[in-house]
Amino acid sequence: MDIDVSKYFKPNLNEARKRSRKDVSHDQFQLDEQLKTIGHGKKYLIDTYGCQANEADGETMAGILTLMGFEKTSQELEADIIIINTCAIRENAENRVWGELGRFKALKRENPDLILGVSGCMAQEENVVNRILKKFQHVDLVFGTHNIDQLPQYIQTAMFSKERVIEVFSQEGHIVENLPKTRNHSKKAWVNIMFGCDEFCTYCIVPYTRGKERSRLKEDVIQELIELKQLGYLEVTLLGQNVNAYGKDFKDNDYTFGDLLRDIDTIGIPRIRFTTSHPHDLDLKTMEAIRDCDTIMPFFHLPVQSGSSSVLKKMNRHYTKESYLEKLEQLRTIVPGISVTTDIIVGFPGETDDDFLDTLDLVEKAKFEGAFTFVYSPREGTPAAKFEDCLDPQIKKERLYKLNESINQGYLEGNQRFLDQVVDVLVDGPSKNNPEVLAGYSPHQKLINFKASEELVGTIVKVRITEVKTWFMIGELVS
Repeated sequence: MDIDVSKYFKPNLNEARKRSRKDVSHDQFQLDEQLKTIGHGKKYLIDTYGCQANEADGETMAGILTLMGFEKTSQELEADIIIINTCAIRENAENRVWGELGRFKALKRENPDLILGVSGCMAQEENVVNRILKKFQHVDLVFGTHNIDQLPQYIQTAMFSKERVIEVFSQEGHIVENLPKTRNHSKKAWVNIMFGCDEFCTYCIVPYTRGKERSRLKEDVIQELIELKQLGYLEVTLLGQNVNAYGKDFKDNDYTFGDLLRDIDTIGIPRIRFTTSHPHDLDLKTMEAIRDCDTIMPFFHLPVQSGSSSVLKKMNRHYTKESYLEKLEQLRTIVPGISVTTDIIVGFPGETDDDFLDTLDLVEKAKFEGAFTFVYSPREGTPAAKFEDCLDPQIKKERLYKLNESINQGYLEGNQRFLDQVVDVLVDGPSKNNPEVLAGYSPHQKLINFKASEELVGTIVKVRITEVKTWFMIGELVS
């Protein structure tokens, strides 16, 4: 059956590549009075994949739906609206989404009034939307990362006009403040400080799905953190595709990430973290702010992606193996004892045995205390997807195993320095493996397990480390 797509706003990869110099608009979210009750007696389910930015987007969508009168449910059969909030970083994540959409076809047959939506980074991909239009006609709603604030209007159209809504903008994006949030944690919160990315790593789809770098005004960020402080939040993680670039898009205003960290430090939230950072934009001002500010945690996630300078050049990472190690040494000199983790890709097109050995050498010298490691996954629309890739998949897997062995050794050595030390732990709840044991994280982002009463959940307590494992530590509560 032919589908008339002329009425839909579909993403366009060529448009998504563009970066203009026009000013970013800062708007305020307002929900029409007539939309505040359309969800009464109805329930929603949001299934989120991917990174912390997607988690934050999911909390915003949940906040909007709650404001419209919907109630949250974890049961698919109870839901009147199901939104799959997608990730486009890895092929496996996309394949899981396709599987879920296929499974929901039967659910839609049983409940024709169910509104099924797809949002997030996959929705920003031109080929994804074309596939949904052709093969998943039971999907009612597709919207991207730039227009979450329009969700109420989309739901209104899908509910009352029974029209399919496909609205994905390939633009730099704007910033909408005052968006409601239904947060998933009572003591830990995500706070976006900026959106988008201008780095254009050759393997990465994010610059096309999230738009150009654009920073929230410092007043809006600080006000959100003040409100979280008043609500009793103990930890906030500042989010951005590249937080080190915060403020560099401001005109006539020399206010960057290091300045923001110093201002946030005065608010009094006990723990401030941030992610993700790009080595190219990490500057001295940021390092010194981490050193000087008591509430900024001594933990830094600094993705390197490869230890080979030639591979880094093909990745368009804007640094070499040597310059990365120099910056890492500078960070550790300015902030002694800081824990550093990273991201590494193996099997990038053209990666030789020597390139991989360079990566192992960098890992040994960098002494990372953990890493997210991946076999390269081509993403349609990125330059690297067209690179010749002749490497045997089995060799890629073997390299990943060797890399993980080295990473795990660094993880263990990084933990061992805390043996017999007393650390502060923000208690998350019972351990996943033992409900009689509590679990939480130290300032250095170390997972700590210890026996204590569940009354301590949501508080910061002192724990003496008595035993060290590779991925966690065991301790005793200090009375």
